[in-house]
Amino acid sequence: MQRETVRYDVTDGVAVLTLSRPDQLNAFTVQMADDLVAAFDEASADSTVGAIVVTGEGRAFCAGMDLSSEGNVFGLDETLEPTLTDLYERFDDPAIISGVRDTGGRVSLAIYRCPKPVIAAINGAAVGIGATMTLPMDFRLASEKARIGFVFGKLGIVPEAASSWFLPRVVGMQNALELVYSADIIDAATAKDMGLVRSVHPPEELLDAALALAHRFVDGRSPVATALARHMLYRNSAFASPVDAHRVDSLAMFYTSVGDGKEGVAAFLEKRPAEFTSTVPADLPDFLDETDAIR
Repeated sequence: MQRETVRYDVTDGVAVLTLSRPDQLNAFTVQMADDLVAAFDEASADSTVGAIVVTGEGRAFCAGMDLSSEGNVFGLDETLEPTLTDLYERFDDPAIISGVRDTGGRVSLAIYRCPKPVIAAINGAAVGIGATMTLPMDFRLASEKARIGFVFGKLGIVPEAASSWFLPRVVGMQNALELVYSADIIDAATAKDMGLVRSVHPPEELLDAALALAHRFVDGRSPVATALARHMLYRNSAFASPVDAHRVDSLAMFYTSVGDGKEGVAAFLEKRPAEFTSTVPADLPDFLDETDAIR
């Protein structure tokens, strides 16, 4: 797949999505949002893809929204007067999707609904949407040259891309508030100290480290079990009660035990590598749709 602003390459079961507007430091546009949503949906539906790595071409990961666009730079329709009711009752209305829903949020939700592990390889500046789009990714690895900033306060706007849900879960509420209130741009070491990134790497080693991590999650693993675990950890942790998590856990355990779990147990007893045969999304159990309010 080749799209206007995102390169898509699959090697050995790992899809690498590369933000590709290097002359503009990969600044975000509505087209990039559309390309990323399409890329994640395609990778989600491709049974040959086990994990996804996202990085940027050139010196930056993503330098934030391209503010040089004419009109509303965020691509919103200023003739509308949307209400919260509209966002509930008309969530999938094309006019609301294109004119009201923030573009970064559409990307975050595409990542959230993805059944594959997702890793950000932050190779340079990640500012604004360049930072918030990484939050629904499972891991963030950073180059020593990375600089990350939730700079919305300097522009008189608010954090978007569902980051008000993801950021406190990643770094804790106090760190989230400091990052948003201060609008500071922090270096990779500070981001690691705050729990925002998993690890920091020399620039020339970053992508290899991200790919190696991806293969730890893909090689010798059941695609269905991995997809269910990702789904459960994000959704179940937001339930009001562990009883709700128990309901979902029970179904997930049931269906994996009669699927790849049989091969996993046999391989363990026979002291051999397991040969899992499930594919995603084809073999995902139907009950997942009932647990996910976002479609």
